[in-house]
Amino acid sequence: MDLISTTPALADACTRFAAQSFVTVDTEFMRETTYYPKLCLIQMAGPDGSGVLVDPLSPDLDLAPFFALMADEGVVKVFHSARQDLEIIWLLGGLLPQPFFDTQVAAMVCGYGDSVSYEQLVNDVAKAKIDKSSRFTDWSRRPLSDAQLTYALSDVTHLVKVYEVLAGQLLSTDRGEWLDEEMSVLTSPETYRADPSQAWRRLAGRMRKPREIAVLIEVAAWREREAQSRNVPRGRILKDEAVIDVASSAPRSVEALGRLRSIPAGFERSRTGTDILAAVERGFAHDLADIALPERSRSRGGNGALVELLKVLLKAVCETEGVAPKIIATVDDLEAIADDDAADVPVLHGWRRALFGEKALALKAGRLALSAERGRVVVRELD
Repeated sequence: MDLISTTPALADACTRFAAQSFVTVDTEFMRETTYYPKLCLIQMAGPDGSGVLVDPLSPDLDLAPFFALMADEGVVKVFHSARQDLEIIWLLGGLLPQPFFDTQVAAMVCGYGDSVSYEQLVNDVAKAKIDKSSRFTDWSRRPLSDAQLTYALSDVTHLVKVYEVLAGQLLSTDRGEWLDEEMSVLTSPETYRADPSQAWRRLAGRMRKPREIAVLIEVAAWREREAQSRNVPRGRILKDEAVIDVASSAPRSVEALGRLRSIPAGFERSRTGTDILAAVERGFAHDLADIALPERSRSRGGNGALVELLKVLLKAVCETEGVAPKIIATVDDLEAIADDDAADVPVLHGWRRALFGEKALALKAGRLALSAERGRVVVRELD
């Protein structure tokens, strides 16, 4: 099994795929030792199941034909769980595939469960098995083994059948528009721009003090910039635990920084220690009136029992409709509804509101009841 390693060969393959209605795509990459992913392999297949493997590490290959195919609006680009694949295409090519279809999102809409794996979909839809023995191998090493190449190619050849079945189910159930919002997020450049000023959000957890958030904003931003400039994982600069510890304790001296258990011995007197203390000082310079706590950190007025009822309702509705709960509402959404009938959350807009949001508000207002019959939860409207 050969790898495409020259630009003319890649151009020929992309020309063939450009004449098709869709192309399935996957990538293999490494990022254990880097901040940015290192693209190691590209796999593509057409409707007839014929696939190709592309070696982006070859010095004789320019990926321009591949990026042109990704931008070709006459061909649907099909991925499974596409976020990281799209991130790589955005970083290297400065574009995002259009039009685009993610089979993992489609599977949730079609009732295959939350975040269904590719292997499970292939088993359920294509009635095939995938040999996963090469899944966690080093894709950057050359030559790649026959087992690696076979595994990589199967990722896109089986995806052809998966796409065709899911697309058919969406058409028959008239749920195509349900995917639009999820797809628009995945195809937005903002999704892949790693803005250091926003790095704190993934670490905020249940922090409720504006001062902690202010320090966290600066320390997390400093770490993100360092990781990007050095192209190393964030944890190589400072582990998450240490960032949170610094934000909570807000050390303002070398001695105070050194007393934190998450900071390695002697670290506080290094250049990095100096940078951390400078970030803490920037945090203290924030006007606390301008610090907005993350939504999930805001106190919810004792609605725990109601939230649990809404979870039961969500699961019951999703079982009836044959759709995964994750694509309808998150726990944060349910907490917001429990707190406010007019909460600005996706589940109170569009098709989600029609499917579940109205029922959630009716349950909260006492116009809907839940009961158990023959081992199943039944939703009933009350007079």
